[in-house]
Amino acid sequence: MAYRGADLIVLGVGVMIGAGIFSLAARQAANMAGPGVILSFMIAGITSLLVAFCFAELSSAMPSSGSAYTFAYVIFGEVWAWIVGWALVLELLLATAAVARAWSLYAAQMLTDLGVRLPEVIAGMVGQTTGFDLFTLFILAILTAVVALGARVGLRTLWVIVVAKLLAIGAVIVIGALHFDQRNLAAIPVPAVPAGKAEEALHSPLLGLLLGQTGTFGWFGIFAASAAITFAYIGFDVVATAAEESEDAPRSIPKGIIRGLVLTTVIYIAVAVIMVGMTPYDKIAADAPLASAFREAGEGFMVHVINIGAVLGLTTVVLVLLVGLTRVLFSMARDGLIPRSLSKINRSYRSPTRVTLIIGFLAILLAEFVDVLTLEPLVVIGALFVFIAVAGGVVRMRQTMPDLPRGFRTPLSPGVPIASILACLWLMVNLQLITWLYFIIWMAFGVLVYLVYGRRNSVLATTARPVPETPARPSPGQYQYGPGDGRTDPPWPPGPPGPPGGPGGPGPGSTAGPRGRHRR
Repeated sequence: MAYRGADLIVLGVGVMIGAGIFSLAARQAANMAGPGVILSFMIAGITSLLVAFCFAELSSAMPSSGSAYTFAYVIFGEVWAWIVGWALVLELLLATAAVARAWSLYAAQMLTDLGVRLPEVIAGMVGQTTGFDLFTLFILAILTAVVALGARVGLRTLWVIVVAKLLAIGAVIVIGALHFDQRNLAAIPVPAVPAGKAEEALHSPLLGLLLGQTGTFGWFGIFAASAAITFAYIGFDVVATAAEESEDAPRSIPKGIIRGLVLTTVIYIAVAVIMVGMTPYDKIAADAPLASAFREAGEGFMVHVINIGAVLGLTTVVLVLLVGLTRVLFSMARDGLIPRSLSKINRSYRSPTRVTLIIGFLAILLAEFVDVLTLEPLVVIGALFVFIAVAGGVVRMRQTMPDLPRGFRTPLSPGVPIASILACLWLMVNLQLITWLYFIIWMAFGVLVYLVYGRRNSVLATTARPVPETPARPSPGQYQYGPGDGRTDPPWPPGPPGPPGGPGGPGPGSTAGPRGRHRR
């Protein structure tokens, strides 16, 4: 097996802690919540933890690579599986493009701070927030090739990168604490102001518009910041996709998800406290908030620590996001909801090269030609939608498959799943109206794609006629995918256990659990 308990925690921390820890807290403090950003991190962290309990139970019962898509397929059926999978595509693809663009910004800033001068020919094509960016193209092309060609980032390498990130964060906390001033935490929040023009309304939280108030700071600002900050926690669910390569997956995966998220939450809150404690929120620079704070404090060398930590952190985030999205689309292709040719394994590279290259190409198009940094809230609303589906899946599975073996059970169920749903809905209504409009358009387009293609070509639709033969799936743990131990076996993520009531899958009245395990 590739992953032990500690490895899974490192995997989760590796994907959750990126550049957001160095900029997100300060940006939300400066523009939205003031010192209340600390409460925003707590709200987002608690919501994520509630959802993590639900992910832990479902991943322990169905340790397969499709994550929330697989859970929805088994519990709710094909239609809802497609809807959840479509939301996952939005979340992971857009996050990949946005994080790659952020990687370029930090890489360019790192070179500038180190005194490295780029040739004039390319100087204007790196570190750009919009338009063509050479560094963004570079990181996406390289990491897409790593995944597509079956290359590996070994566990030791992953450990080194994550430890380096944590050392950089530790330095930020320790040095920042030396300049901490508690008076910066005592600022009085500014009350919300009434909603203004239509253009302002589009960029105002939905809840504020419904209540006739909007604006920044105050409780409206704190909750709006909580919704945006959820972006920083996205990724803990990716740990579930490592189930096939983990020791005692039904127990180790839940522990990895929960412990990794708790560690990340503590780190985020600590950095938020240090950030707003070092500098009054109204004096925080929007472009390089944490770096500017350390410069004002006379700790200029910390700028290099922040840049290096961000570049290392974002590299692992982009890699794991690509791996996670590849697995989701691979599973959807196995079920015929998208062309089944995308589920083919390349014999030379022994990896799902075709679907990986398509994902990389789409991520490059998004990152280069769309202002993805302004679309981060779309990642959040997609993730929260998936979280709601997972929490609902726990309640539904307790009713329809009560005897299904589980390595972890969500405590106080159905209280915790219901609280997860309500918390996610609360964060969703605190997202901007324009984010909701974009999300509705995306999901409506997804329904159209399903009606035109997926419903006609899925496994359920073709059970009455011959289905193209596919190679047998490997046994659990036979192959290693993504960051692992360097083995050269093909990274073949198994598809979902099968549609409810369909061939190979349990239905509500079935006596067989996932992969044909007997329930009684």
